Amino acid sequence: MNTHPTGADHPADAARYADADAARYADATRAVRAGLPEPVKNEPTLPGPVFAAHFHLPGEVSGPYTYGRDTNPTWTLLERAIGELEAPGQDGVDTVVFASGMAAVSAVLLSQARTGDTVVLPDDGYQALPLVREQLQEYGIHVRTAPTAEDAQLAALDGARLLWIETPSNPGLDVCDVRRLVAAAHAGGTLVAVDNTLATPLGQRPLELGADFSVASGTKGLTGHGDLLLGYVVCRDPALAAGIRRWRKVVGAIPGPMEAWLAHRSLATIQLRAERQWGNALAVAEALAHRSEVTGLRYPGLPSDPSHKTAARQMSGFGSVVSFTLPDRAYAERFMSALRLVEDATSFGGVRSTAERRGRWGGDAVPEGFIRFSAGAEDPGDLVADVLRALDSAGSGG
Repeated sequence: MNTHPTGADHPADAARYADADAARYADATRAVRAGLPEPVKNEPTLPGPVFAAHFHLPGEVSGPYTYGRDTNPTWTLLERAIGELEAPGQDGVDTVVFASGMAAVSAVLLSQARTGDTVVLPDDGYQALPLVREQLQEYGIHVRTAPTAEDAQLAALDGARLLWIETPSNPGLDVCDVRRLVAAAHAGGTLVAVDNTLATPLGQRPLELGADFSVASGTKGLTGHGDLLLGYVVCRDPALAAGIRRWRKVVGAIPGPMEAWLAHRSLATIQLRAERQWGNALAVAEALAHRSEVTGLRYPGLPSDPSHKTAARQMSGFGSVVSFTLPDRAYAERFMSALRLVEDATSFGGVRSTAERRGRWGGDAVPEGFIRFSAGAEDPGDLVADVLRALDSAGSGG
């Protein structure tokens, strides 16, 4: 990796950044440099996407690139970059990128669990988890569920093959003590996977907290522009990583080279984006805390939030998502219609603020007036003013 922004050909200097000392760099520096190859004179700092289904392969099969479903140079650079963000300075970290977050989730669960095994899932997590539960049960895998809050999954661990943690949970934003859950799981021989989508690697590093897998949808805050689908799994155990890679090969859940390249390009700004988005989320949460029509306000960064103490022990940033409840469905829909700087969309983590009345999908145990709000990178004063104006409009009947 190149430490010289001019692209001068100093491979020896570039190698310095790739060693264990990389852990001492600040997140902003790490994000800008992550995954870059050693510099070659007159070539781009970040090579363009490699579009290839097959590679020249004369004679005996050898080398890292043989067929497009197995490996691709563009994936390699992205996987290296994500690994550096998820576990800076740690040796033996293996990252596997996928076509979507759900492909990454499925790869962990379905490569590690067998018929007769038990998997523990949160019952308040991502909306697609019930679909995963149904699929696991069809394969003869036993599934137990428990809430994220108060480390309730501890009571369901006995004899489990895998514990799946989602913290902060989506959309309710509860937080569990990852270290505590990992210690209890490992004591009983249970593997632990943490969905790190909402926090991003800059906000939380599950491998450093002891987890076996850090899993995320790169569609959200990691890439932050709402223009690609991506997922990834990071782990340290070579045997576990081999199982994940084999699963990707068997099912073909591979990202396109263009998506992988766009994701790597976007990583350079993750610290800049996260800093503004997290600040905006806190500003919105603080403003909402003073509104009488708002109930159930949750944001782990608020000192008054039930999860704040736990989150502060294991997170370096509290994410871009705020959740709250308005009096009823009609009120919430008036609020959404009155927003001008916030897009009505079912995603989060992007540079443009989004929100939605989450109950419109069904499947989440939330009130009809429940709003999931994702703060973008707009000016904080403009964003807060827009939210407060929309609340005033909704309260007056629109």
